[in-house]
Amino acid sequence: MLSGRARYFFITPDARKTLLLWVPLGEVFGSAAIVPKPITYLTSTETMKTSHLLVWDRITIQMLAARYPRLVANALLIGFDYMVGYRALHVAMTCQNARQRLAHVLVNLATGMGQEVAGGIELDIKNEELANEANVTPFTASRLLSEFQRSGMLVKNRGKILLRSTEGLLSHVADSSSSHR
Repeated sequence: MLSGRARYFFITPDARKTLLLWVPLGEVFGSAAIVPKPITYLTSTETMKTSHLLVWDRITIQMLAARYPRLVANALLIGFDYMVGYRALHVAMTCQNARQRLAHVLVNLATGMGQEVAGGIELDIKNEELANEANVTPFTASRLLSEFQRSGMLVKNRGKILLRSTEGLLSHVADSSSSHR
């Protein structure tokens, strides 16, 4: 992805659309096309605003992979990155509270898709999307964002968040988590 914004999602058995991951700029998606036999995709990808992508069809990517083995190695590294992400998610779900999970989601999104602006890093994201990423309710996300705003860690405007300091936010949740025990 050269420019724009995209995300992975899937449809649950009860027909709800669920956000899975954001696709950062420069990231590759659709890498299952490199597999010789077509497989069923586990997720779908959608752009969230006008985007520019480099696209190869299945036949072309397979011909390129045969000619340039580095493409296959890169696909394996992408798979490894997903496993790293899954492991981090699993640790967060089993070892972190809602405040910590939301703070880590904000920091990860700031690193992956945030725009540096005066005063911090701006994220173009809705409360519902953050709630889904952190596995909390939209009410909990809103309450925690208000807490983070009161503490000066971020500024929340409609559909946008200005994260003043990633380190400060992580430090804030570490300090507040120890005082909530």
